[in-house]
Amino acid sequence: MLHRAREWFATSSYCHQQWSASQVASRLAEGGERVAVVIPARNEERTVADVVTAVRTALVEQVAVVDELIVIDSDSTDATAEVAAAAGARVYRSRDIAPGEGSYPGKGEALWKSLFVTTADLILFIDADLTHWGPHFVTGLLGPLLADPRVHLVKGYYDRILTREGERPTPEGGRVTELLARPLLNLWWPELAGLVQPLAGEWAVRRTFFEQVSVPTGYGVEIAAVLDAYERYGLDGIAQVDLGARAHRHQKDHDLAVMAAEILGVAYQRGRQREGGAGEPPSAAALAVSDTLQQPVRDASGATIWRERPVPVVQRPPAVSVAGYAR
Repeated sequence: MLHRAREWFATSSYCHQQWSASQVASRLAEGGERVAVVIPARNEERTVADVVTAVRTALVEQVAVVDELIVIDSDSTDATAEVAAAAGARVYRSRDIAPGEGSYPGKGEALWKSLFVTTADLILFIDADLTHWGPHFVTGLLGPLLADPRVHLVKGYYDRILTREGERPTPEGGRVTELLARPLLNLWWPELAGLVQPLAGEWAVRRTFFEQVSVPTGYGVEIAAVLDAYERYGLDGIAQVDLGARAHRHQKDHDLAVMAAEILGVAYQRGRQREGGAGEPPSAAALAVSDTLQQPVRDASGATIWRERPVPVVQRPPAVSVAGYAR
């Protein structure tokens, strides 16, 4: 198993420097494929404009790479939508997309809803809270999709710029990656052990893949995409790209615990589905996971009390199965 993981790492890992913007634009023109950059955002008025502007300037105006530059606003209570629109993005509020399907909070919901407002063949997801990055993230992620028709999912990885004194940038992932996702994959899916950052927020997919799989509405969307791509296409269907360095806003441990619970739930469900093989899928009861997480906090008097946090467990069906979805 470890030998296979190392072999895959050696043959399916790339560096963003292998593809310039002009080279990517030429390949896209030759193949007639269109590109959408989707930026899910919730209360990111301070950073979303810089992300949008960087993509628009470099990859829409200077070199024609991106056809659709879209921000999906996930129920922001600040000026995220207005700021993003002023910077040049096409902005949609998540709850207004496919209104007949209802609306849920969460990143995965925004990515699933993006399928209903894009028409591109290749879709890239970029987080809205980035403070150190570059448009080469887009061209780097597109490279493997253009170079190898077998690839359906491309994950980015990067040195994380840390703010803790005495620590150097490193390609290791964040706390949830290193304490949960990496051990989980090594134990249950060792063939995927070569993924450097399986939960990276910057990734690219072929529409023909993403529109055919169920999508968790929360942060479980990243691990689900990895496991679904592997299940459908094997190791050849996944690639990863070194994007250099990245910095973004960090979350509190209690918030990351909710994220970890989501990921565990998705991994459990995907694992049970795999056990089901080609026969009948497991029943809903067999796949059920808890939708709450209990966390200890102190009240105003200093006493320890328990806070109940909701854990998103809803998974959207494949977009192609939804009435009204059209390519």
